[in-house]
Amino acid sequence: MVTTSPPNSRTRAVLRPAPERRGPHGHGEPDEPYLGAPAVRKIEGDSTGHGALRNFISQCWKRGVEIELMHRAFGFAALGFVTLVPLLIVVAAAAPLNHRTFSQWIIAGIGLSGKASRAVNGLFAPSTRVLSTTTALSVGVLAVFGLSFATMVQSGLARVWDLPAARLISVWRRVVWLAALVGVLLVGADMVTLLNDSPLLLVLRWCATGVGATCFIWWTTHFLLEDRVSWLALLPGALLTVAGLVGLRLFSAVIFSPLIVSSAVTYGAVGTMLMVVSWLIGIGYVFFGAALVGRAAHESIDGHDGVRR
Repeated sequence: MVTTSPPNSRTRAVLRPAPERRGPHGHGEPDEPYLGAPAVRKIEGDSTGHGALRNFISQCWKRGVEIELMHRAFGFAALGFVTLVPLLIVVAAAAPLNHRTFSQWIIAGIGLSGKASRAVNGLFAPSTRVLSTTTALSVGVLAVFGLSFATMVQSGLARVWDLPAARLISVWRRVVWLAALVGVLLVGADMVTLLNDSPLLLVLRWCATGVGATCFIWWTTHFLLEDRVSWLALLPGALLTVAGLVGLRLFSAVIFSPLIVSSAVTYGAVGTMLMVVSWLIGIGYVFFGAALVGRAAHESIDGHDGVRR
């Protein structure tokens, strides 16, 4: 004789039939599209756009950490001030276009006036003293030291594009680029005095400066990377670099001028020098950061990094 025990509460809960699914009006089959499908698509669309921007920023941030972006900006400023600035001082003293000294280059580049410009002007020696104490050997040493700055720029761009270190045979590229950089700075710093202050010529000057800077930075990355990256892939970085430099120029004209005055009063010439080095750090951060963001932008649009392997 087989006996069965009465079902317990757990069994009854399991055997209880599932409730009937009702439609939006309380009867019939449920209306699946009505149960929030358009709202789900809207949320997914918003999250997709927001997620793409978030992924782009996260990608740029991670690459910046990987290449040590801030450290490279500090290296750019340190090597630039130690190796490139002395060379530019000698070049500006030997070939003073429109009789402008190197200190006037810095003043025009940062956008200083009044007490701040006088503080920076007193930081550098007059051109006559520079020429009287400069020898051919010292110029050669400065040129060799300037190549270390070019090497740092080349290695930084290679890290941005995940490329191996430049070959030894590419030393001639650094020499050519350093000479081109000095020439561009010489002409660009004196362009202010070549044109009058009329509105039309002022607009032409800024347009010519922007186009020239974009072309030079575009050529710089392609040339120092030994033609291993396509021109199209390098264009966003060049445009972003110029835009960043314009923003830095406006920022420095508003912020750096009072800081230089206060630093000069507090620390003397050392305070002024620190502010000039800080300005160079900003330039280095913009240069490498814009190249990094430009690469990420090209990859997100084109789907390929543009590197020739």
